[in-house]
Amino acid sequence: MRLSTAQIFQQGISNILNQQAQLQKTQQQLASGLRVTTPADDPIAAVQILDLTEDLAQLDQFDRNGNLAEGQIALADTVLQDVTDVLQRVRELTVQANNATQTPETRRAIATEMEGRLDELVSLANTRDANGEFVFAGFQAQTQPFTRTGGAVVYNGDEGQRFLQVAPNTQLAVRDSGRAVFMDIPAGNGSFDIRASAGNAGTAIVDASSAAANYQRDTYTISFSQATPADPVTYSVTDSSAAVVASGPYESGANITFNGASVTFEGTPADGDSFAVPAAPRQDVFSSVQNIIDSLKSSTTGPAASAAVNNAMASGLGNLDQALGRMLEQQADLGVRLNRIDSLRESNDAFTLQLQETLSEVRDLDVTEAISRLNLQLVALQAAQQSYVRIQGLSLFNFL
Repeated sequence: MRLSTAQIFQQGISNILNQQAQLQKTQQQLASGLRVTTPADDPIAAVQILDLTEDLAQLDQFDRNGNLAEGQIALADTVLQDVTDVLQRVRELTVQANNATQTPETRRAIATEMEGRLDELVSLANTRDANGEFVFAGFQAQTQPFTRTGGAVVYNGDEGQRFLQVAPNTQLAVRDSGRAVFMDIPAGNGSFDIRASAGNAGTAIVDASSAAANYQRDTYTISFSQATPADPVTYSVTDSSAAVVASGPYESGANITFNGASVTFEGTPADGDSFAVPAAPRQDVFSSVQNIIDSLKSSTTGPAASAAVNNAMASGLGNLDQALGRMLEQQADLGVRLNRIDSLRESNDAFTLQLQETLSEVRDLDVTEAISRLNLQLVALQAAQQSYVRIQGLSLFNFL
């Protein structure tokens, strides 16, 4: 088949343009450092690159979530440490007020300092984060969680826990409900509480209490009786149905046991004195401190009044210990979450590195190979240009 002069010229131009296009593509690859710059370069690799890029973006989001979670949890941990310090000071003041050398005046002075500490507790419970959200309000982050109403502290938040996704299959709580942290705390020894009747006239003081594994929850009453001053003091323990579950002669320092519970009194109860022993109710930390303050401010002189203060302080110390235990449990849980974040961050970093290596293998350019290819394409382009010039010259000579 014979080719016309126009076809020869068109073929030469097409060859030059093709060589220029290949050369330009190689130059773009070298400039960007990428082997695949458009899906047309390698459709299969382009799909892989898209999937790998999405996975890396997701891991980057998990990393940002982890940093945010770490900051939120660290803030809560700092606040709870401050709360623990305040409660420790209140406990020290309670022990100080329970000393027999204290007078009603000095106890009221101690109560004044405790009132300042209670204000500090409420302020800490209403802590905000850097975004102005309340840390212990549950899902109601814009609502102040704790307010004072009629001498009591009321919780206005909810029981929600806020979570953040920090790994493909892992969510961590970054916010806790204020009810769980500050409000829903068992009173007494955790199993039962002991409350002296307001009309007690004797000097009996609760010295110790404990509950065995077989403790039967109920509302008990320990009553003391002494028919005449010459008779020994006896005790009787009744349950909520008024059935007697234990009785016997009273002895200061001796254990009174009933249905898995053990209570020790020091001092001498008067005829008709009684102590209520309900199953441990739930009490907020603010009420625990307020009850101690109220007892100190209302203290008077006399053996019976001193015993009432001592019993109130003993009950208050038990409640404070329960509150301190709750704070330690909460801090331990926060520590576990922080350790979990560190562990997940290491795992995410390792996975990110693996994906980046895979992405580099699929997408990045082999510079050495590209430079060699560029040189070959330059030679091919020059050859195509020279061939076109020669053909053009020969065609022109034949025409002349």
